[in-house]
Amino acid sequence: MTTATTNLERLAALDPVFAQMVGATARHARAIPELSDREKTFLCVVADVCQPSLGLAFEAHLRAGLDRGVSTSDVRALVRFISYDCGYPAATAGFERLAEFEAAQGLSYEEVEPLAENLLETGPGAAPSPLPDAVRGSLSELDPHFLEYFDLQSRMRSGHGPETLSERERGFASLSIDVHYQTLGDTFRAHVGRALRAGASPEDVRAALRFNAQFGVTRAWHGWQALNSLLAEVG
Repeated sequence: MTTATTNLERLAALDPVFAQMVGATARHARAIPELSDREKTFLCVVADVCQPSLGLAFEAHLRAGLDRGVSTSDVRALVRFISYDCGYPAATAGFERLAEFEAAQGLSYEEVEPLAENLLETGPGAAPSPLPDAVRGSLSELDPHFLEYFDLQSRMRSGHGPETLSERERGFASLSIDVHYQTLGDTFRAHVGRALRAGASPEDVRAALRFNAQFGVTRAWHGWQALNSLLAEVG
């Protein structure tokens, strides 16, 4: 019996027809060829934390990830990364549920080095901001305190760099958050750009949005409008 079968049986105990709907939807999404199993797991976890849906769906996605070689340490790195986009309260709930899952399954996670002190500071003793000058200029026009906050978040998020999550994975995760929260302007543009700069093709980016349709078709509809316009602009 596969993990997918077990999950669908649990759903069928709640409502058999709904379990059929979920199974058909999941099969259609999982068949998207441009995304790796790791990327699909990450996109599922991002959706679970953002929506939030931290019950049966989150557990099912964690189990499916484990079956495909995605450890809970990988998921922890992802939730740390998305925390300032989804918000710290949402990320906290994700970590609480993840820790419960690890305890129930007898799983351990790989500990990482604490962040350097200068990544946690603002002001003269802080490490340089990793944000591009153009982005910092735009944020400064909005509010100087918000720029300082954004610099802090960017420094902390850079502390366990690309060796933890690939730049492509980061781009897909970030643009997915934009779709979940319908922030389809400047941030969506920046995050799609990040994925493209990391080597993702326009078709790969489209695949990420196709996969996200299962988490809310009306949100994906608006995502398609923004993405198609953006890709036509960048050629």
